[in-house]
Amino acid sequence: MVTMPGQFPRSLMRMSWWTTLGGVPAVVVHPARDADPADAAAPLPLPAPTLIWMHGRTATKELDPGRYLRLAREGISTIALDLPGHGQREDLAMQAPARAMAMIGQMADEIDAVVADACALGVIDVSRLAVGGMSAGGMASCVRLCSRHPFRCALIECSTGDFASLAGMPIHDAAIAHRLDPLTHLDGWRDIPFLALHARHDEWMPHAGAERFVAALRARSAQPERIGLYTYERTGAVAEHIGFGQMSHDAKTRGCEFLARYLRGD
Repeated sequence: MVTMPGQFPRSLMRMSWWTTLGGVPAVVVHPARDADPADAAAPLPLPAPTLIWMHGRTATKELDPGRYLRLAREGISTIALDLPGHGQREDLAMQAPARAMAMIGQMADEIDAVVADACALGVIDVSRLAVGGMSAGGMASCVRLCSRHPFRCALIECSTGDFASLAGMPIHDAAIAHRLDPLTHLDGWRDIPFLALHARHDEWMPHAGAERFVAALRARSAQPERIGLYTYERTGAVAEHIGFGQMSHDAKTRGCEFLARYLRGD
């Protein structure tokens, strides 16, 4: 077990431990755990509904303790992962905008090994599993969802599954984007509940791309009411993108309620 100090509140620290799953640095936050995160001998808790969560470019898996604590209070575990080149596998070159699409593709390819290791440890119930992320993490989620998977639902924030909408943006690598673009690979998409949260004036992830992607999912769905896009007009966030600014509390509440509905059956 690898441990790492963080800025988590004490109550969250006792629910958390740092480890590596499928070769990916991870922090696991489990609502039933109550132990020092450095205590490698602490018994592992029984499986709980779980969100596999991925942060955005230039961030780390420790970024969002408020989200993890809120979910834990609802009985939902979080496995937060470091994207390639980030956090415990820092490589500043990999964080450059020009490498973003390659990073997204690599992360999407790594998710299955993470899930397999977590299942082997016995800390997740694969029948109550969600995936999601913010920005680049949400894009990796969408790529992974275009082929057979175990996830019951998905949550993305400030993100998109329409990679063509990013043409002209610094993170857009046309060749890789074309190969990965979820919007053009929806024949492999399974009809699951999906929620996208987005700011209308996001300067880094165009809102129009999120609209097109969600519309395409709804058009294919037998239950389009389970697929949603919630739009904030103005948030005050940097570039109307990072963390939803003054709407952060509302966004976390909406995401938590969505996951509770489809992972716990509320």
